[in-house]
This record gives sequence, structure tokens and C-alpha cells, in this order.
Amino acid sequence: MKGEKFRNYRQAEKWIKKYREQHRRHSQIMRNAADILKSPNFKKTKTYIQHGNMTVNSHCMDVARYSLAISEKLEKLGVRCKKDELVRGALLHDYFLYDWHDAGRQGRLHGFYHPGIALRNAMKEYKLTPREKDIIKKHMWPLTVVPPMCREAWIVTTADKWCSLLETFHVHKGHGASRMGEEG
Repeated sequence: MKGEKFRNYRQAEKWIKKYREQHRRHSQIMRNAADILKSPNFKKTKTYIQHGNMTVNSHCMDVARYSLAISEKLEKLGVRCKKDELVRGALLHDYFLYDWHDAGRQGRLHGFYHPGIALRNAMKEYKLTPREKDIIKKHMWPLTVVPPMCREAWIVTTADKWCSLLETFHVHKGHGASRMGEEG
């Protein structure tokens, strides 16, 4: 009985720690990208499916969270990065604003072309730093041929690959696309 209570207590401690980490990361995303999150075009990404039944919006939020988690691990090793630019680049890395599953669009070539489309869309709406541009333009490396030039872009590229893998194999499950009138 005593051992079981101890295990339950340890499990509760782990969940509390994980909740606090997630809350801290979410707050950091809100602090660094409130303008993006409130943007009508970014909200529109809730209507497009990325992988499986995960929306582009949920995918980008997950990539931002995983990017922050990776950067925190690297920071413990003495590798620092610009977290504000990391978050903004992660949120905008798939800012292509169309349903890539439509046959009329690039379809199978989407992986090659969408980074440039996302960058053009983001540049129309936001003043981007060179680091944020590098994140968006090169997150599909090696498909983009030219590798990322900053550590933030490498982190987002890694987080994007991981999230895409989890979504494709339905480990991370979304709730499907919503209609703008429902979530607004």
C-alpha cells in the first residue's frame, strides 16, 4: 500500500512538471507571436489538413512547442538560440494558405514548392528577420537542396520532421479542419 502511494505521488509529480513545461512553452509562444496567432490568415490554417487529420494550425503549434523543447535541451549543453525568432519561424514555416491535397495545386510537388510560397505569404503580412526567412525557406531540407544556415532553422527542420512523422503514423491525432464560422 505504501509503495503504491509513493508511485502515485511520483507519477503526479511527473504530470505536474510536464504541465508546467507545456504552460511555460505556450506562454512563450503567446509572448513572441501574439500578432501571428491573432492574424485572420493564420486562423485560416485551421481549415486546412496537413498530415492525417491534423490541421496546418495544430501542426505549426506543435512544431513551435517541439522546437522550444529542443532548444531547451540544447541550451543545457551551452547551445543558445534566438527563441523569439525560433517561435515565429516555426509558426510560419507552413504558411502556404491552401489545401495541398487538392489535385489542382502542386500536389505531389508540394514538398518542394511550399516553403517559397509560405515565405512569400509571410513576407506580405509580417516584417521577417533574416533568421525567420531562413527557417521558413529551408525547413524542408534536404528537398530544398540548400541547407539551413542558422541553428534556429535546423531546430525547426528537426521538429517539423518529427511532428510530420508522428502525424503521418497517427501518433499525434488532430481533430480535422474546422469551418471558420465555428472557431473564428
